[in-house]
Amino acid sequence: MMARLFSADLRGIEAVLVEVEVDVQLGMPAYTTVGLPDAAVKESRERVRGAVLNSGFLFPAEQITVNLAPADVRKEGSHHDLAIACALLAATAQLSSGEASRGLLAGELALNGTLRPVKGILPVALLARQQGRRLLCPAANAAEAAVVEGCEVIPLGTLAQAVRFLRGEEVVAPHPHRPFEALLEDPPTRLDFSDVRGQLHVKRALEVAAAGGHNVLLLGPPGSGKSMLAKRFPSILPPMSFPEALETTRVHSVRGELAGTRDGMVTLRPFRAPHHTVSYAGMIGGGANVLPGEISLAHHGVLFLDELTEFKRDVLESLRQPLEDRQVTVARARETLTFPAAFTLLAASNPCPCGYHGDPSRACRCTPAQIARYLSKISGPLMDRVDLQIEVTAVPPETLREAPAGEPSAPVRVRVAAARARQRERLARTGVFSNAQMDEKLVDAHCALVPEAEAFLLRALKALGITARGHHRILKVARTIADLEGSAAIAPPHLAEAVQYRSLDRKLFGN
Repeated sequence: MMARLFSADLRGIEAVLVEVEVDVQLGMPAYTTVGLPDAAVKESRERVRGAVLNSGFLFPAEQITVNLAPADVRKEGSHHDLAIACALLAATAQLSSGEASRGLLAGELALNGTLRPVKGILPVALLARQQGRRLLCPAANAAEAAVVEGCEVIPLGTLAQAVRFLRGEEVVAPHPHRPFEALLEDPPTRLDFSDVRGQLHVKRALEVAAAGGHNVLLLGPPGSGKSMLAKRFPSILPPMSFPEALETTRVHSVRGELAGTRDGMVTLRPFRAPHHTVSYAGMIGGGANVLPGEISLAHHGVLFLDELTEFKRDVLESLRQPLEDRQVTVARARETLTFPAAFTLLAASNPCPCGYHGDPSRACRCTPAQIARYLSKISGPLMDRVDLQIEVTAVPPETLREAPAGEPSAPVRVRVAAARARQRERLARTGVFSNAQMDEKLVDAHCALVPEAEAFLLRALKALGITARGHHRILKVARTIADLEGSAAIAPPHLAEAVQYRSLDRKLFGN
């Protein structure tokens, strides 16, 4: 006898429907799984056997064939266990397949029949809604899946409970859906801009970066506050919209990194700070079972690279394409997967090997050749993609002791959110949400200059030798500064501030 139920498999951050067919025939006892299963799927045989027997059901001593269709696509993970077990029980007349075939089943089985949570349940819930099916999943995954409005999520604790529910012997209430507004969290108050004494020009630059989604490099000696400022940067970022939160949650769901999030959804912008020893695959994504990397986990948030020059050259250069396209494509022999990567790059570095080049209070011990070699680890093309290059100087002791507390993050965040609202209104129906994401056509359309501003920009470009890409980035930053002031036009003061944020191009990098 044969039974067919439905499960799902992950392809990047998308879920695809998988038909789970189980055929039981008379013959020598055997259990075969076909349909390009990986090791975790093959090992489901023992998990299913133990769960079925320990849940009080019969496990047939016959020829059992499990087929996962489509057969030419590799199946990965342990989330097919529940569908395989229920299909086996249906094939042996211990369960009616009619009711079970209306749903989409996903969950890993323990040997005692308990359902364990699985990765990627949010994309699976989106697929279930698209297919018009209800989702049967582990109770630990239910809050995450119920984020999808219109998807009926049935939380289950054991295989036995799943069978009773499908037989109609037990009523299990669907997990309630909560509107996105009820899930929003306020940013943490533990790290606040008011903690930083002095550094007004750096805090202003970070406000501009947050308002327009611009990439930033902080360059300064050790102890000048680069990391302290960077860790407080998320506190001034605007709240996430529902589409941003949903897409970000999908990435984290696939990686299984939603433990501890409120109601199974990422509602605060991610702040990822990988160590400088991170591998190419760890940054970009990859592995035997291709998973998103740090740049995708920072989607709609911040990727903080401390000690930028200590990262491997190939890892840094791999950021160039995602910074432009806001996505990354991982190619393998069997498949090519695309992950979103619309992040804000926030980097920090010393200006030289000893760290004190240009510091008025400490003498630098490095030769010009050593400094040039040190900074050459950051390539010109990568620097072209950094909108704001900020020199951070050490704070004098008297400022640390006597200066009053700075402006808190909350009012800065209000200004940033207002500037972002202006950008969304101006860029409606363009597919982008911030000034940093504008391409050349949008820059030309929305960054027109009055004659006096045009003349000022030409003089600055000639004096600094800025590239074409740098020219467009100056215009985008100037547009953001104007948005912070509520100005419809870009004036010369806006351009002057934007140009000074690229002064390190010539001073240190020779670009």
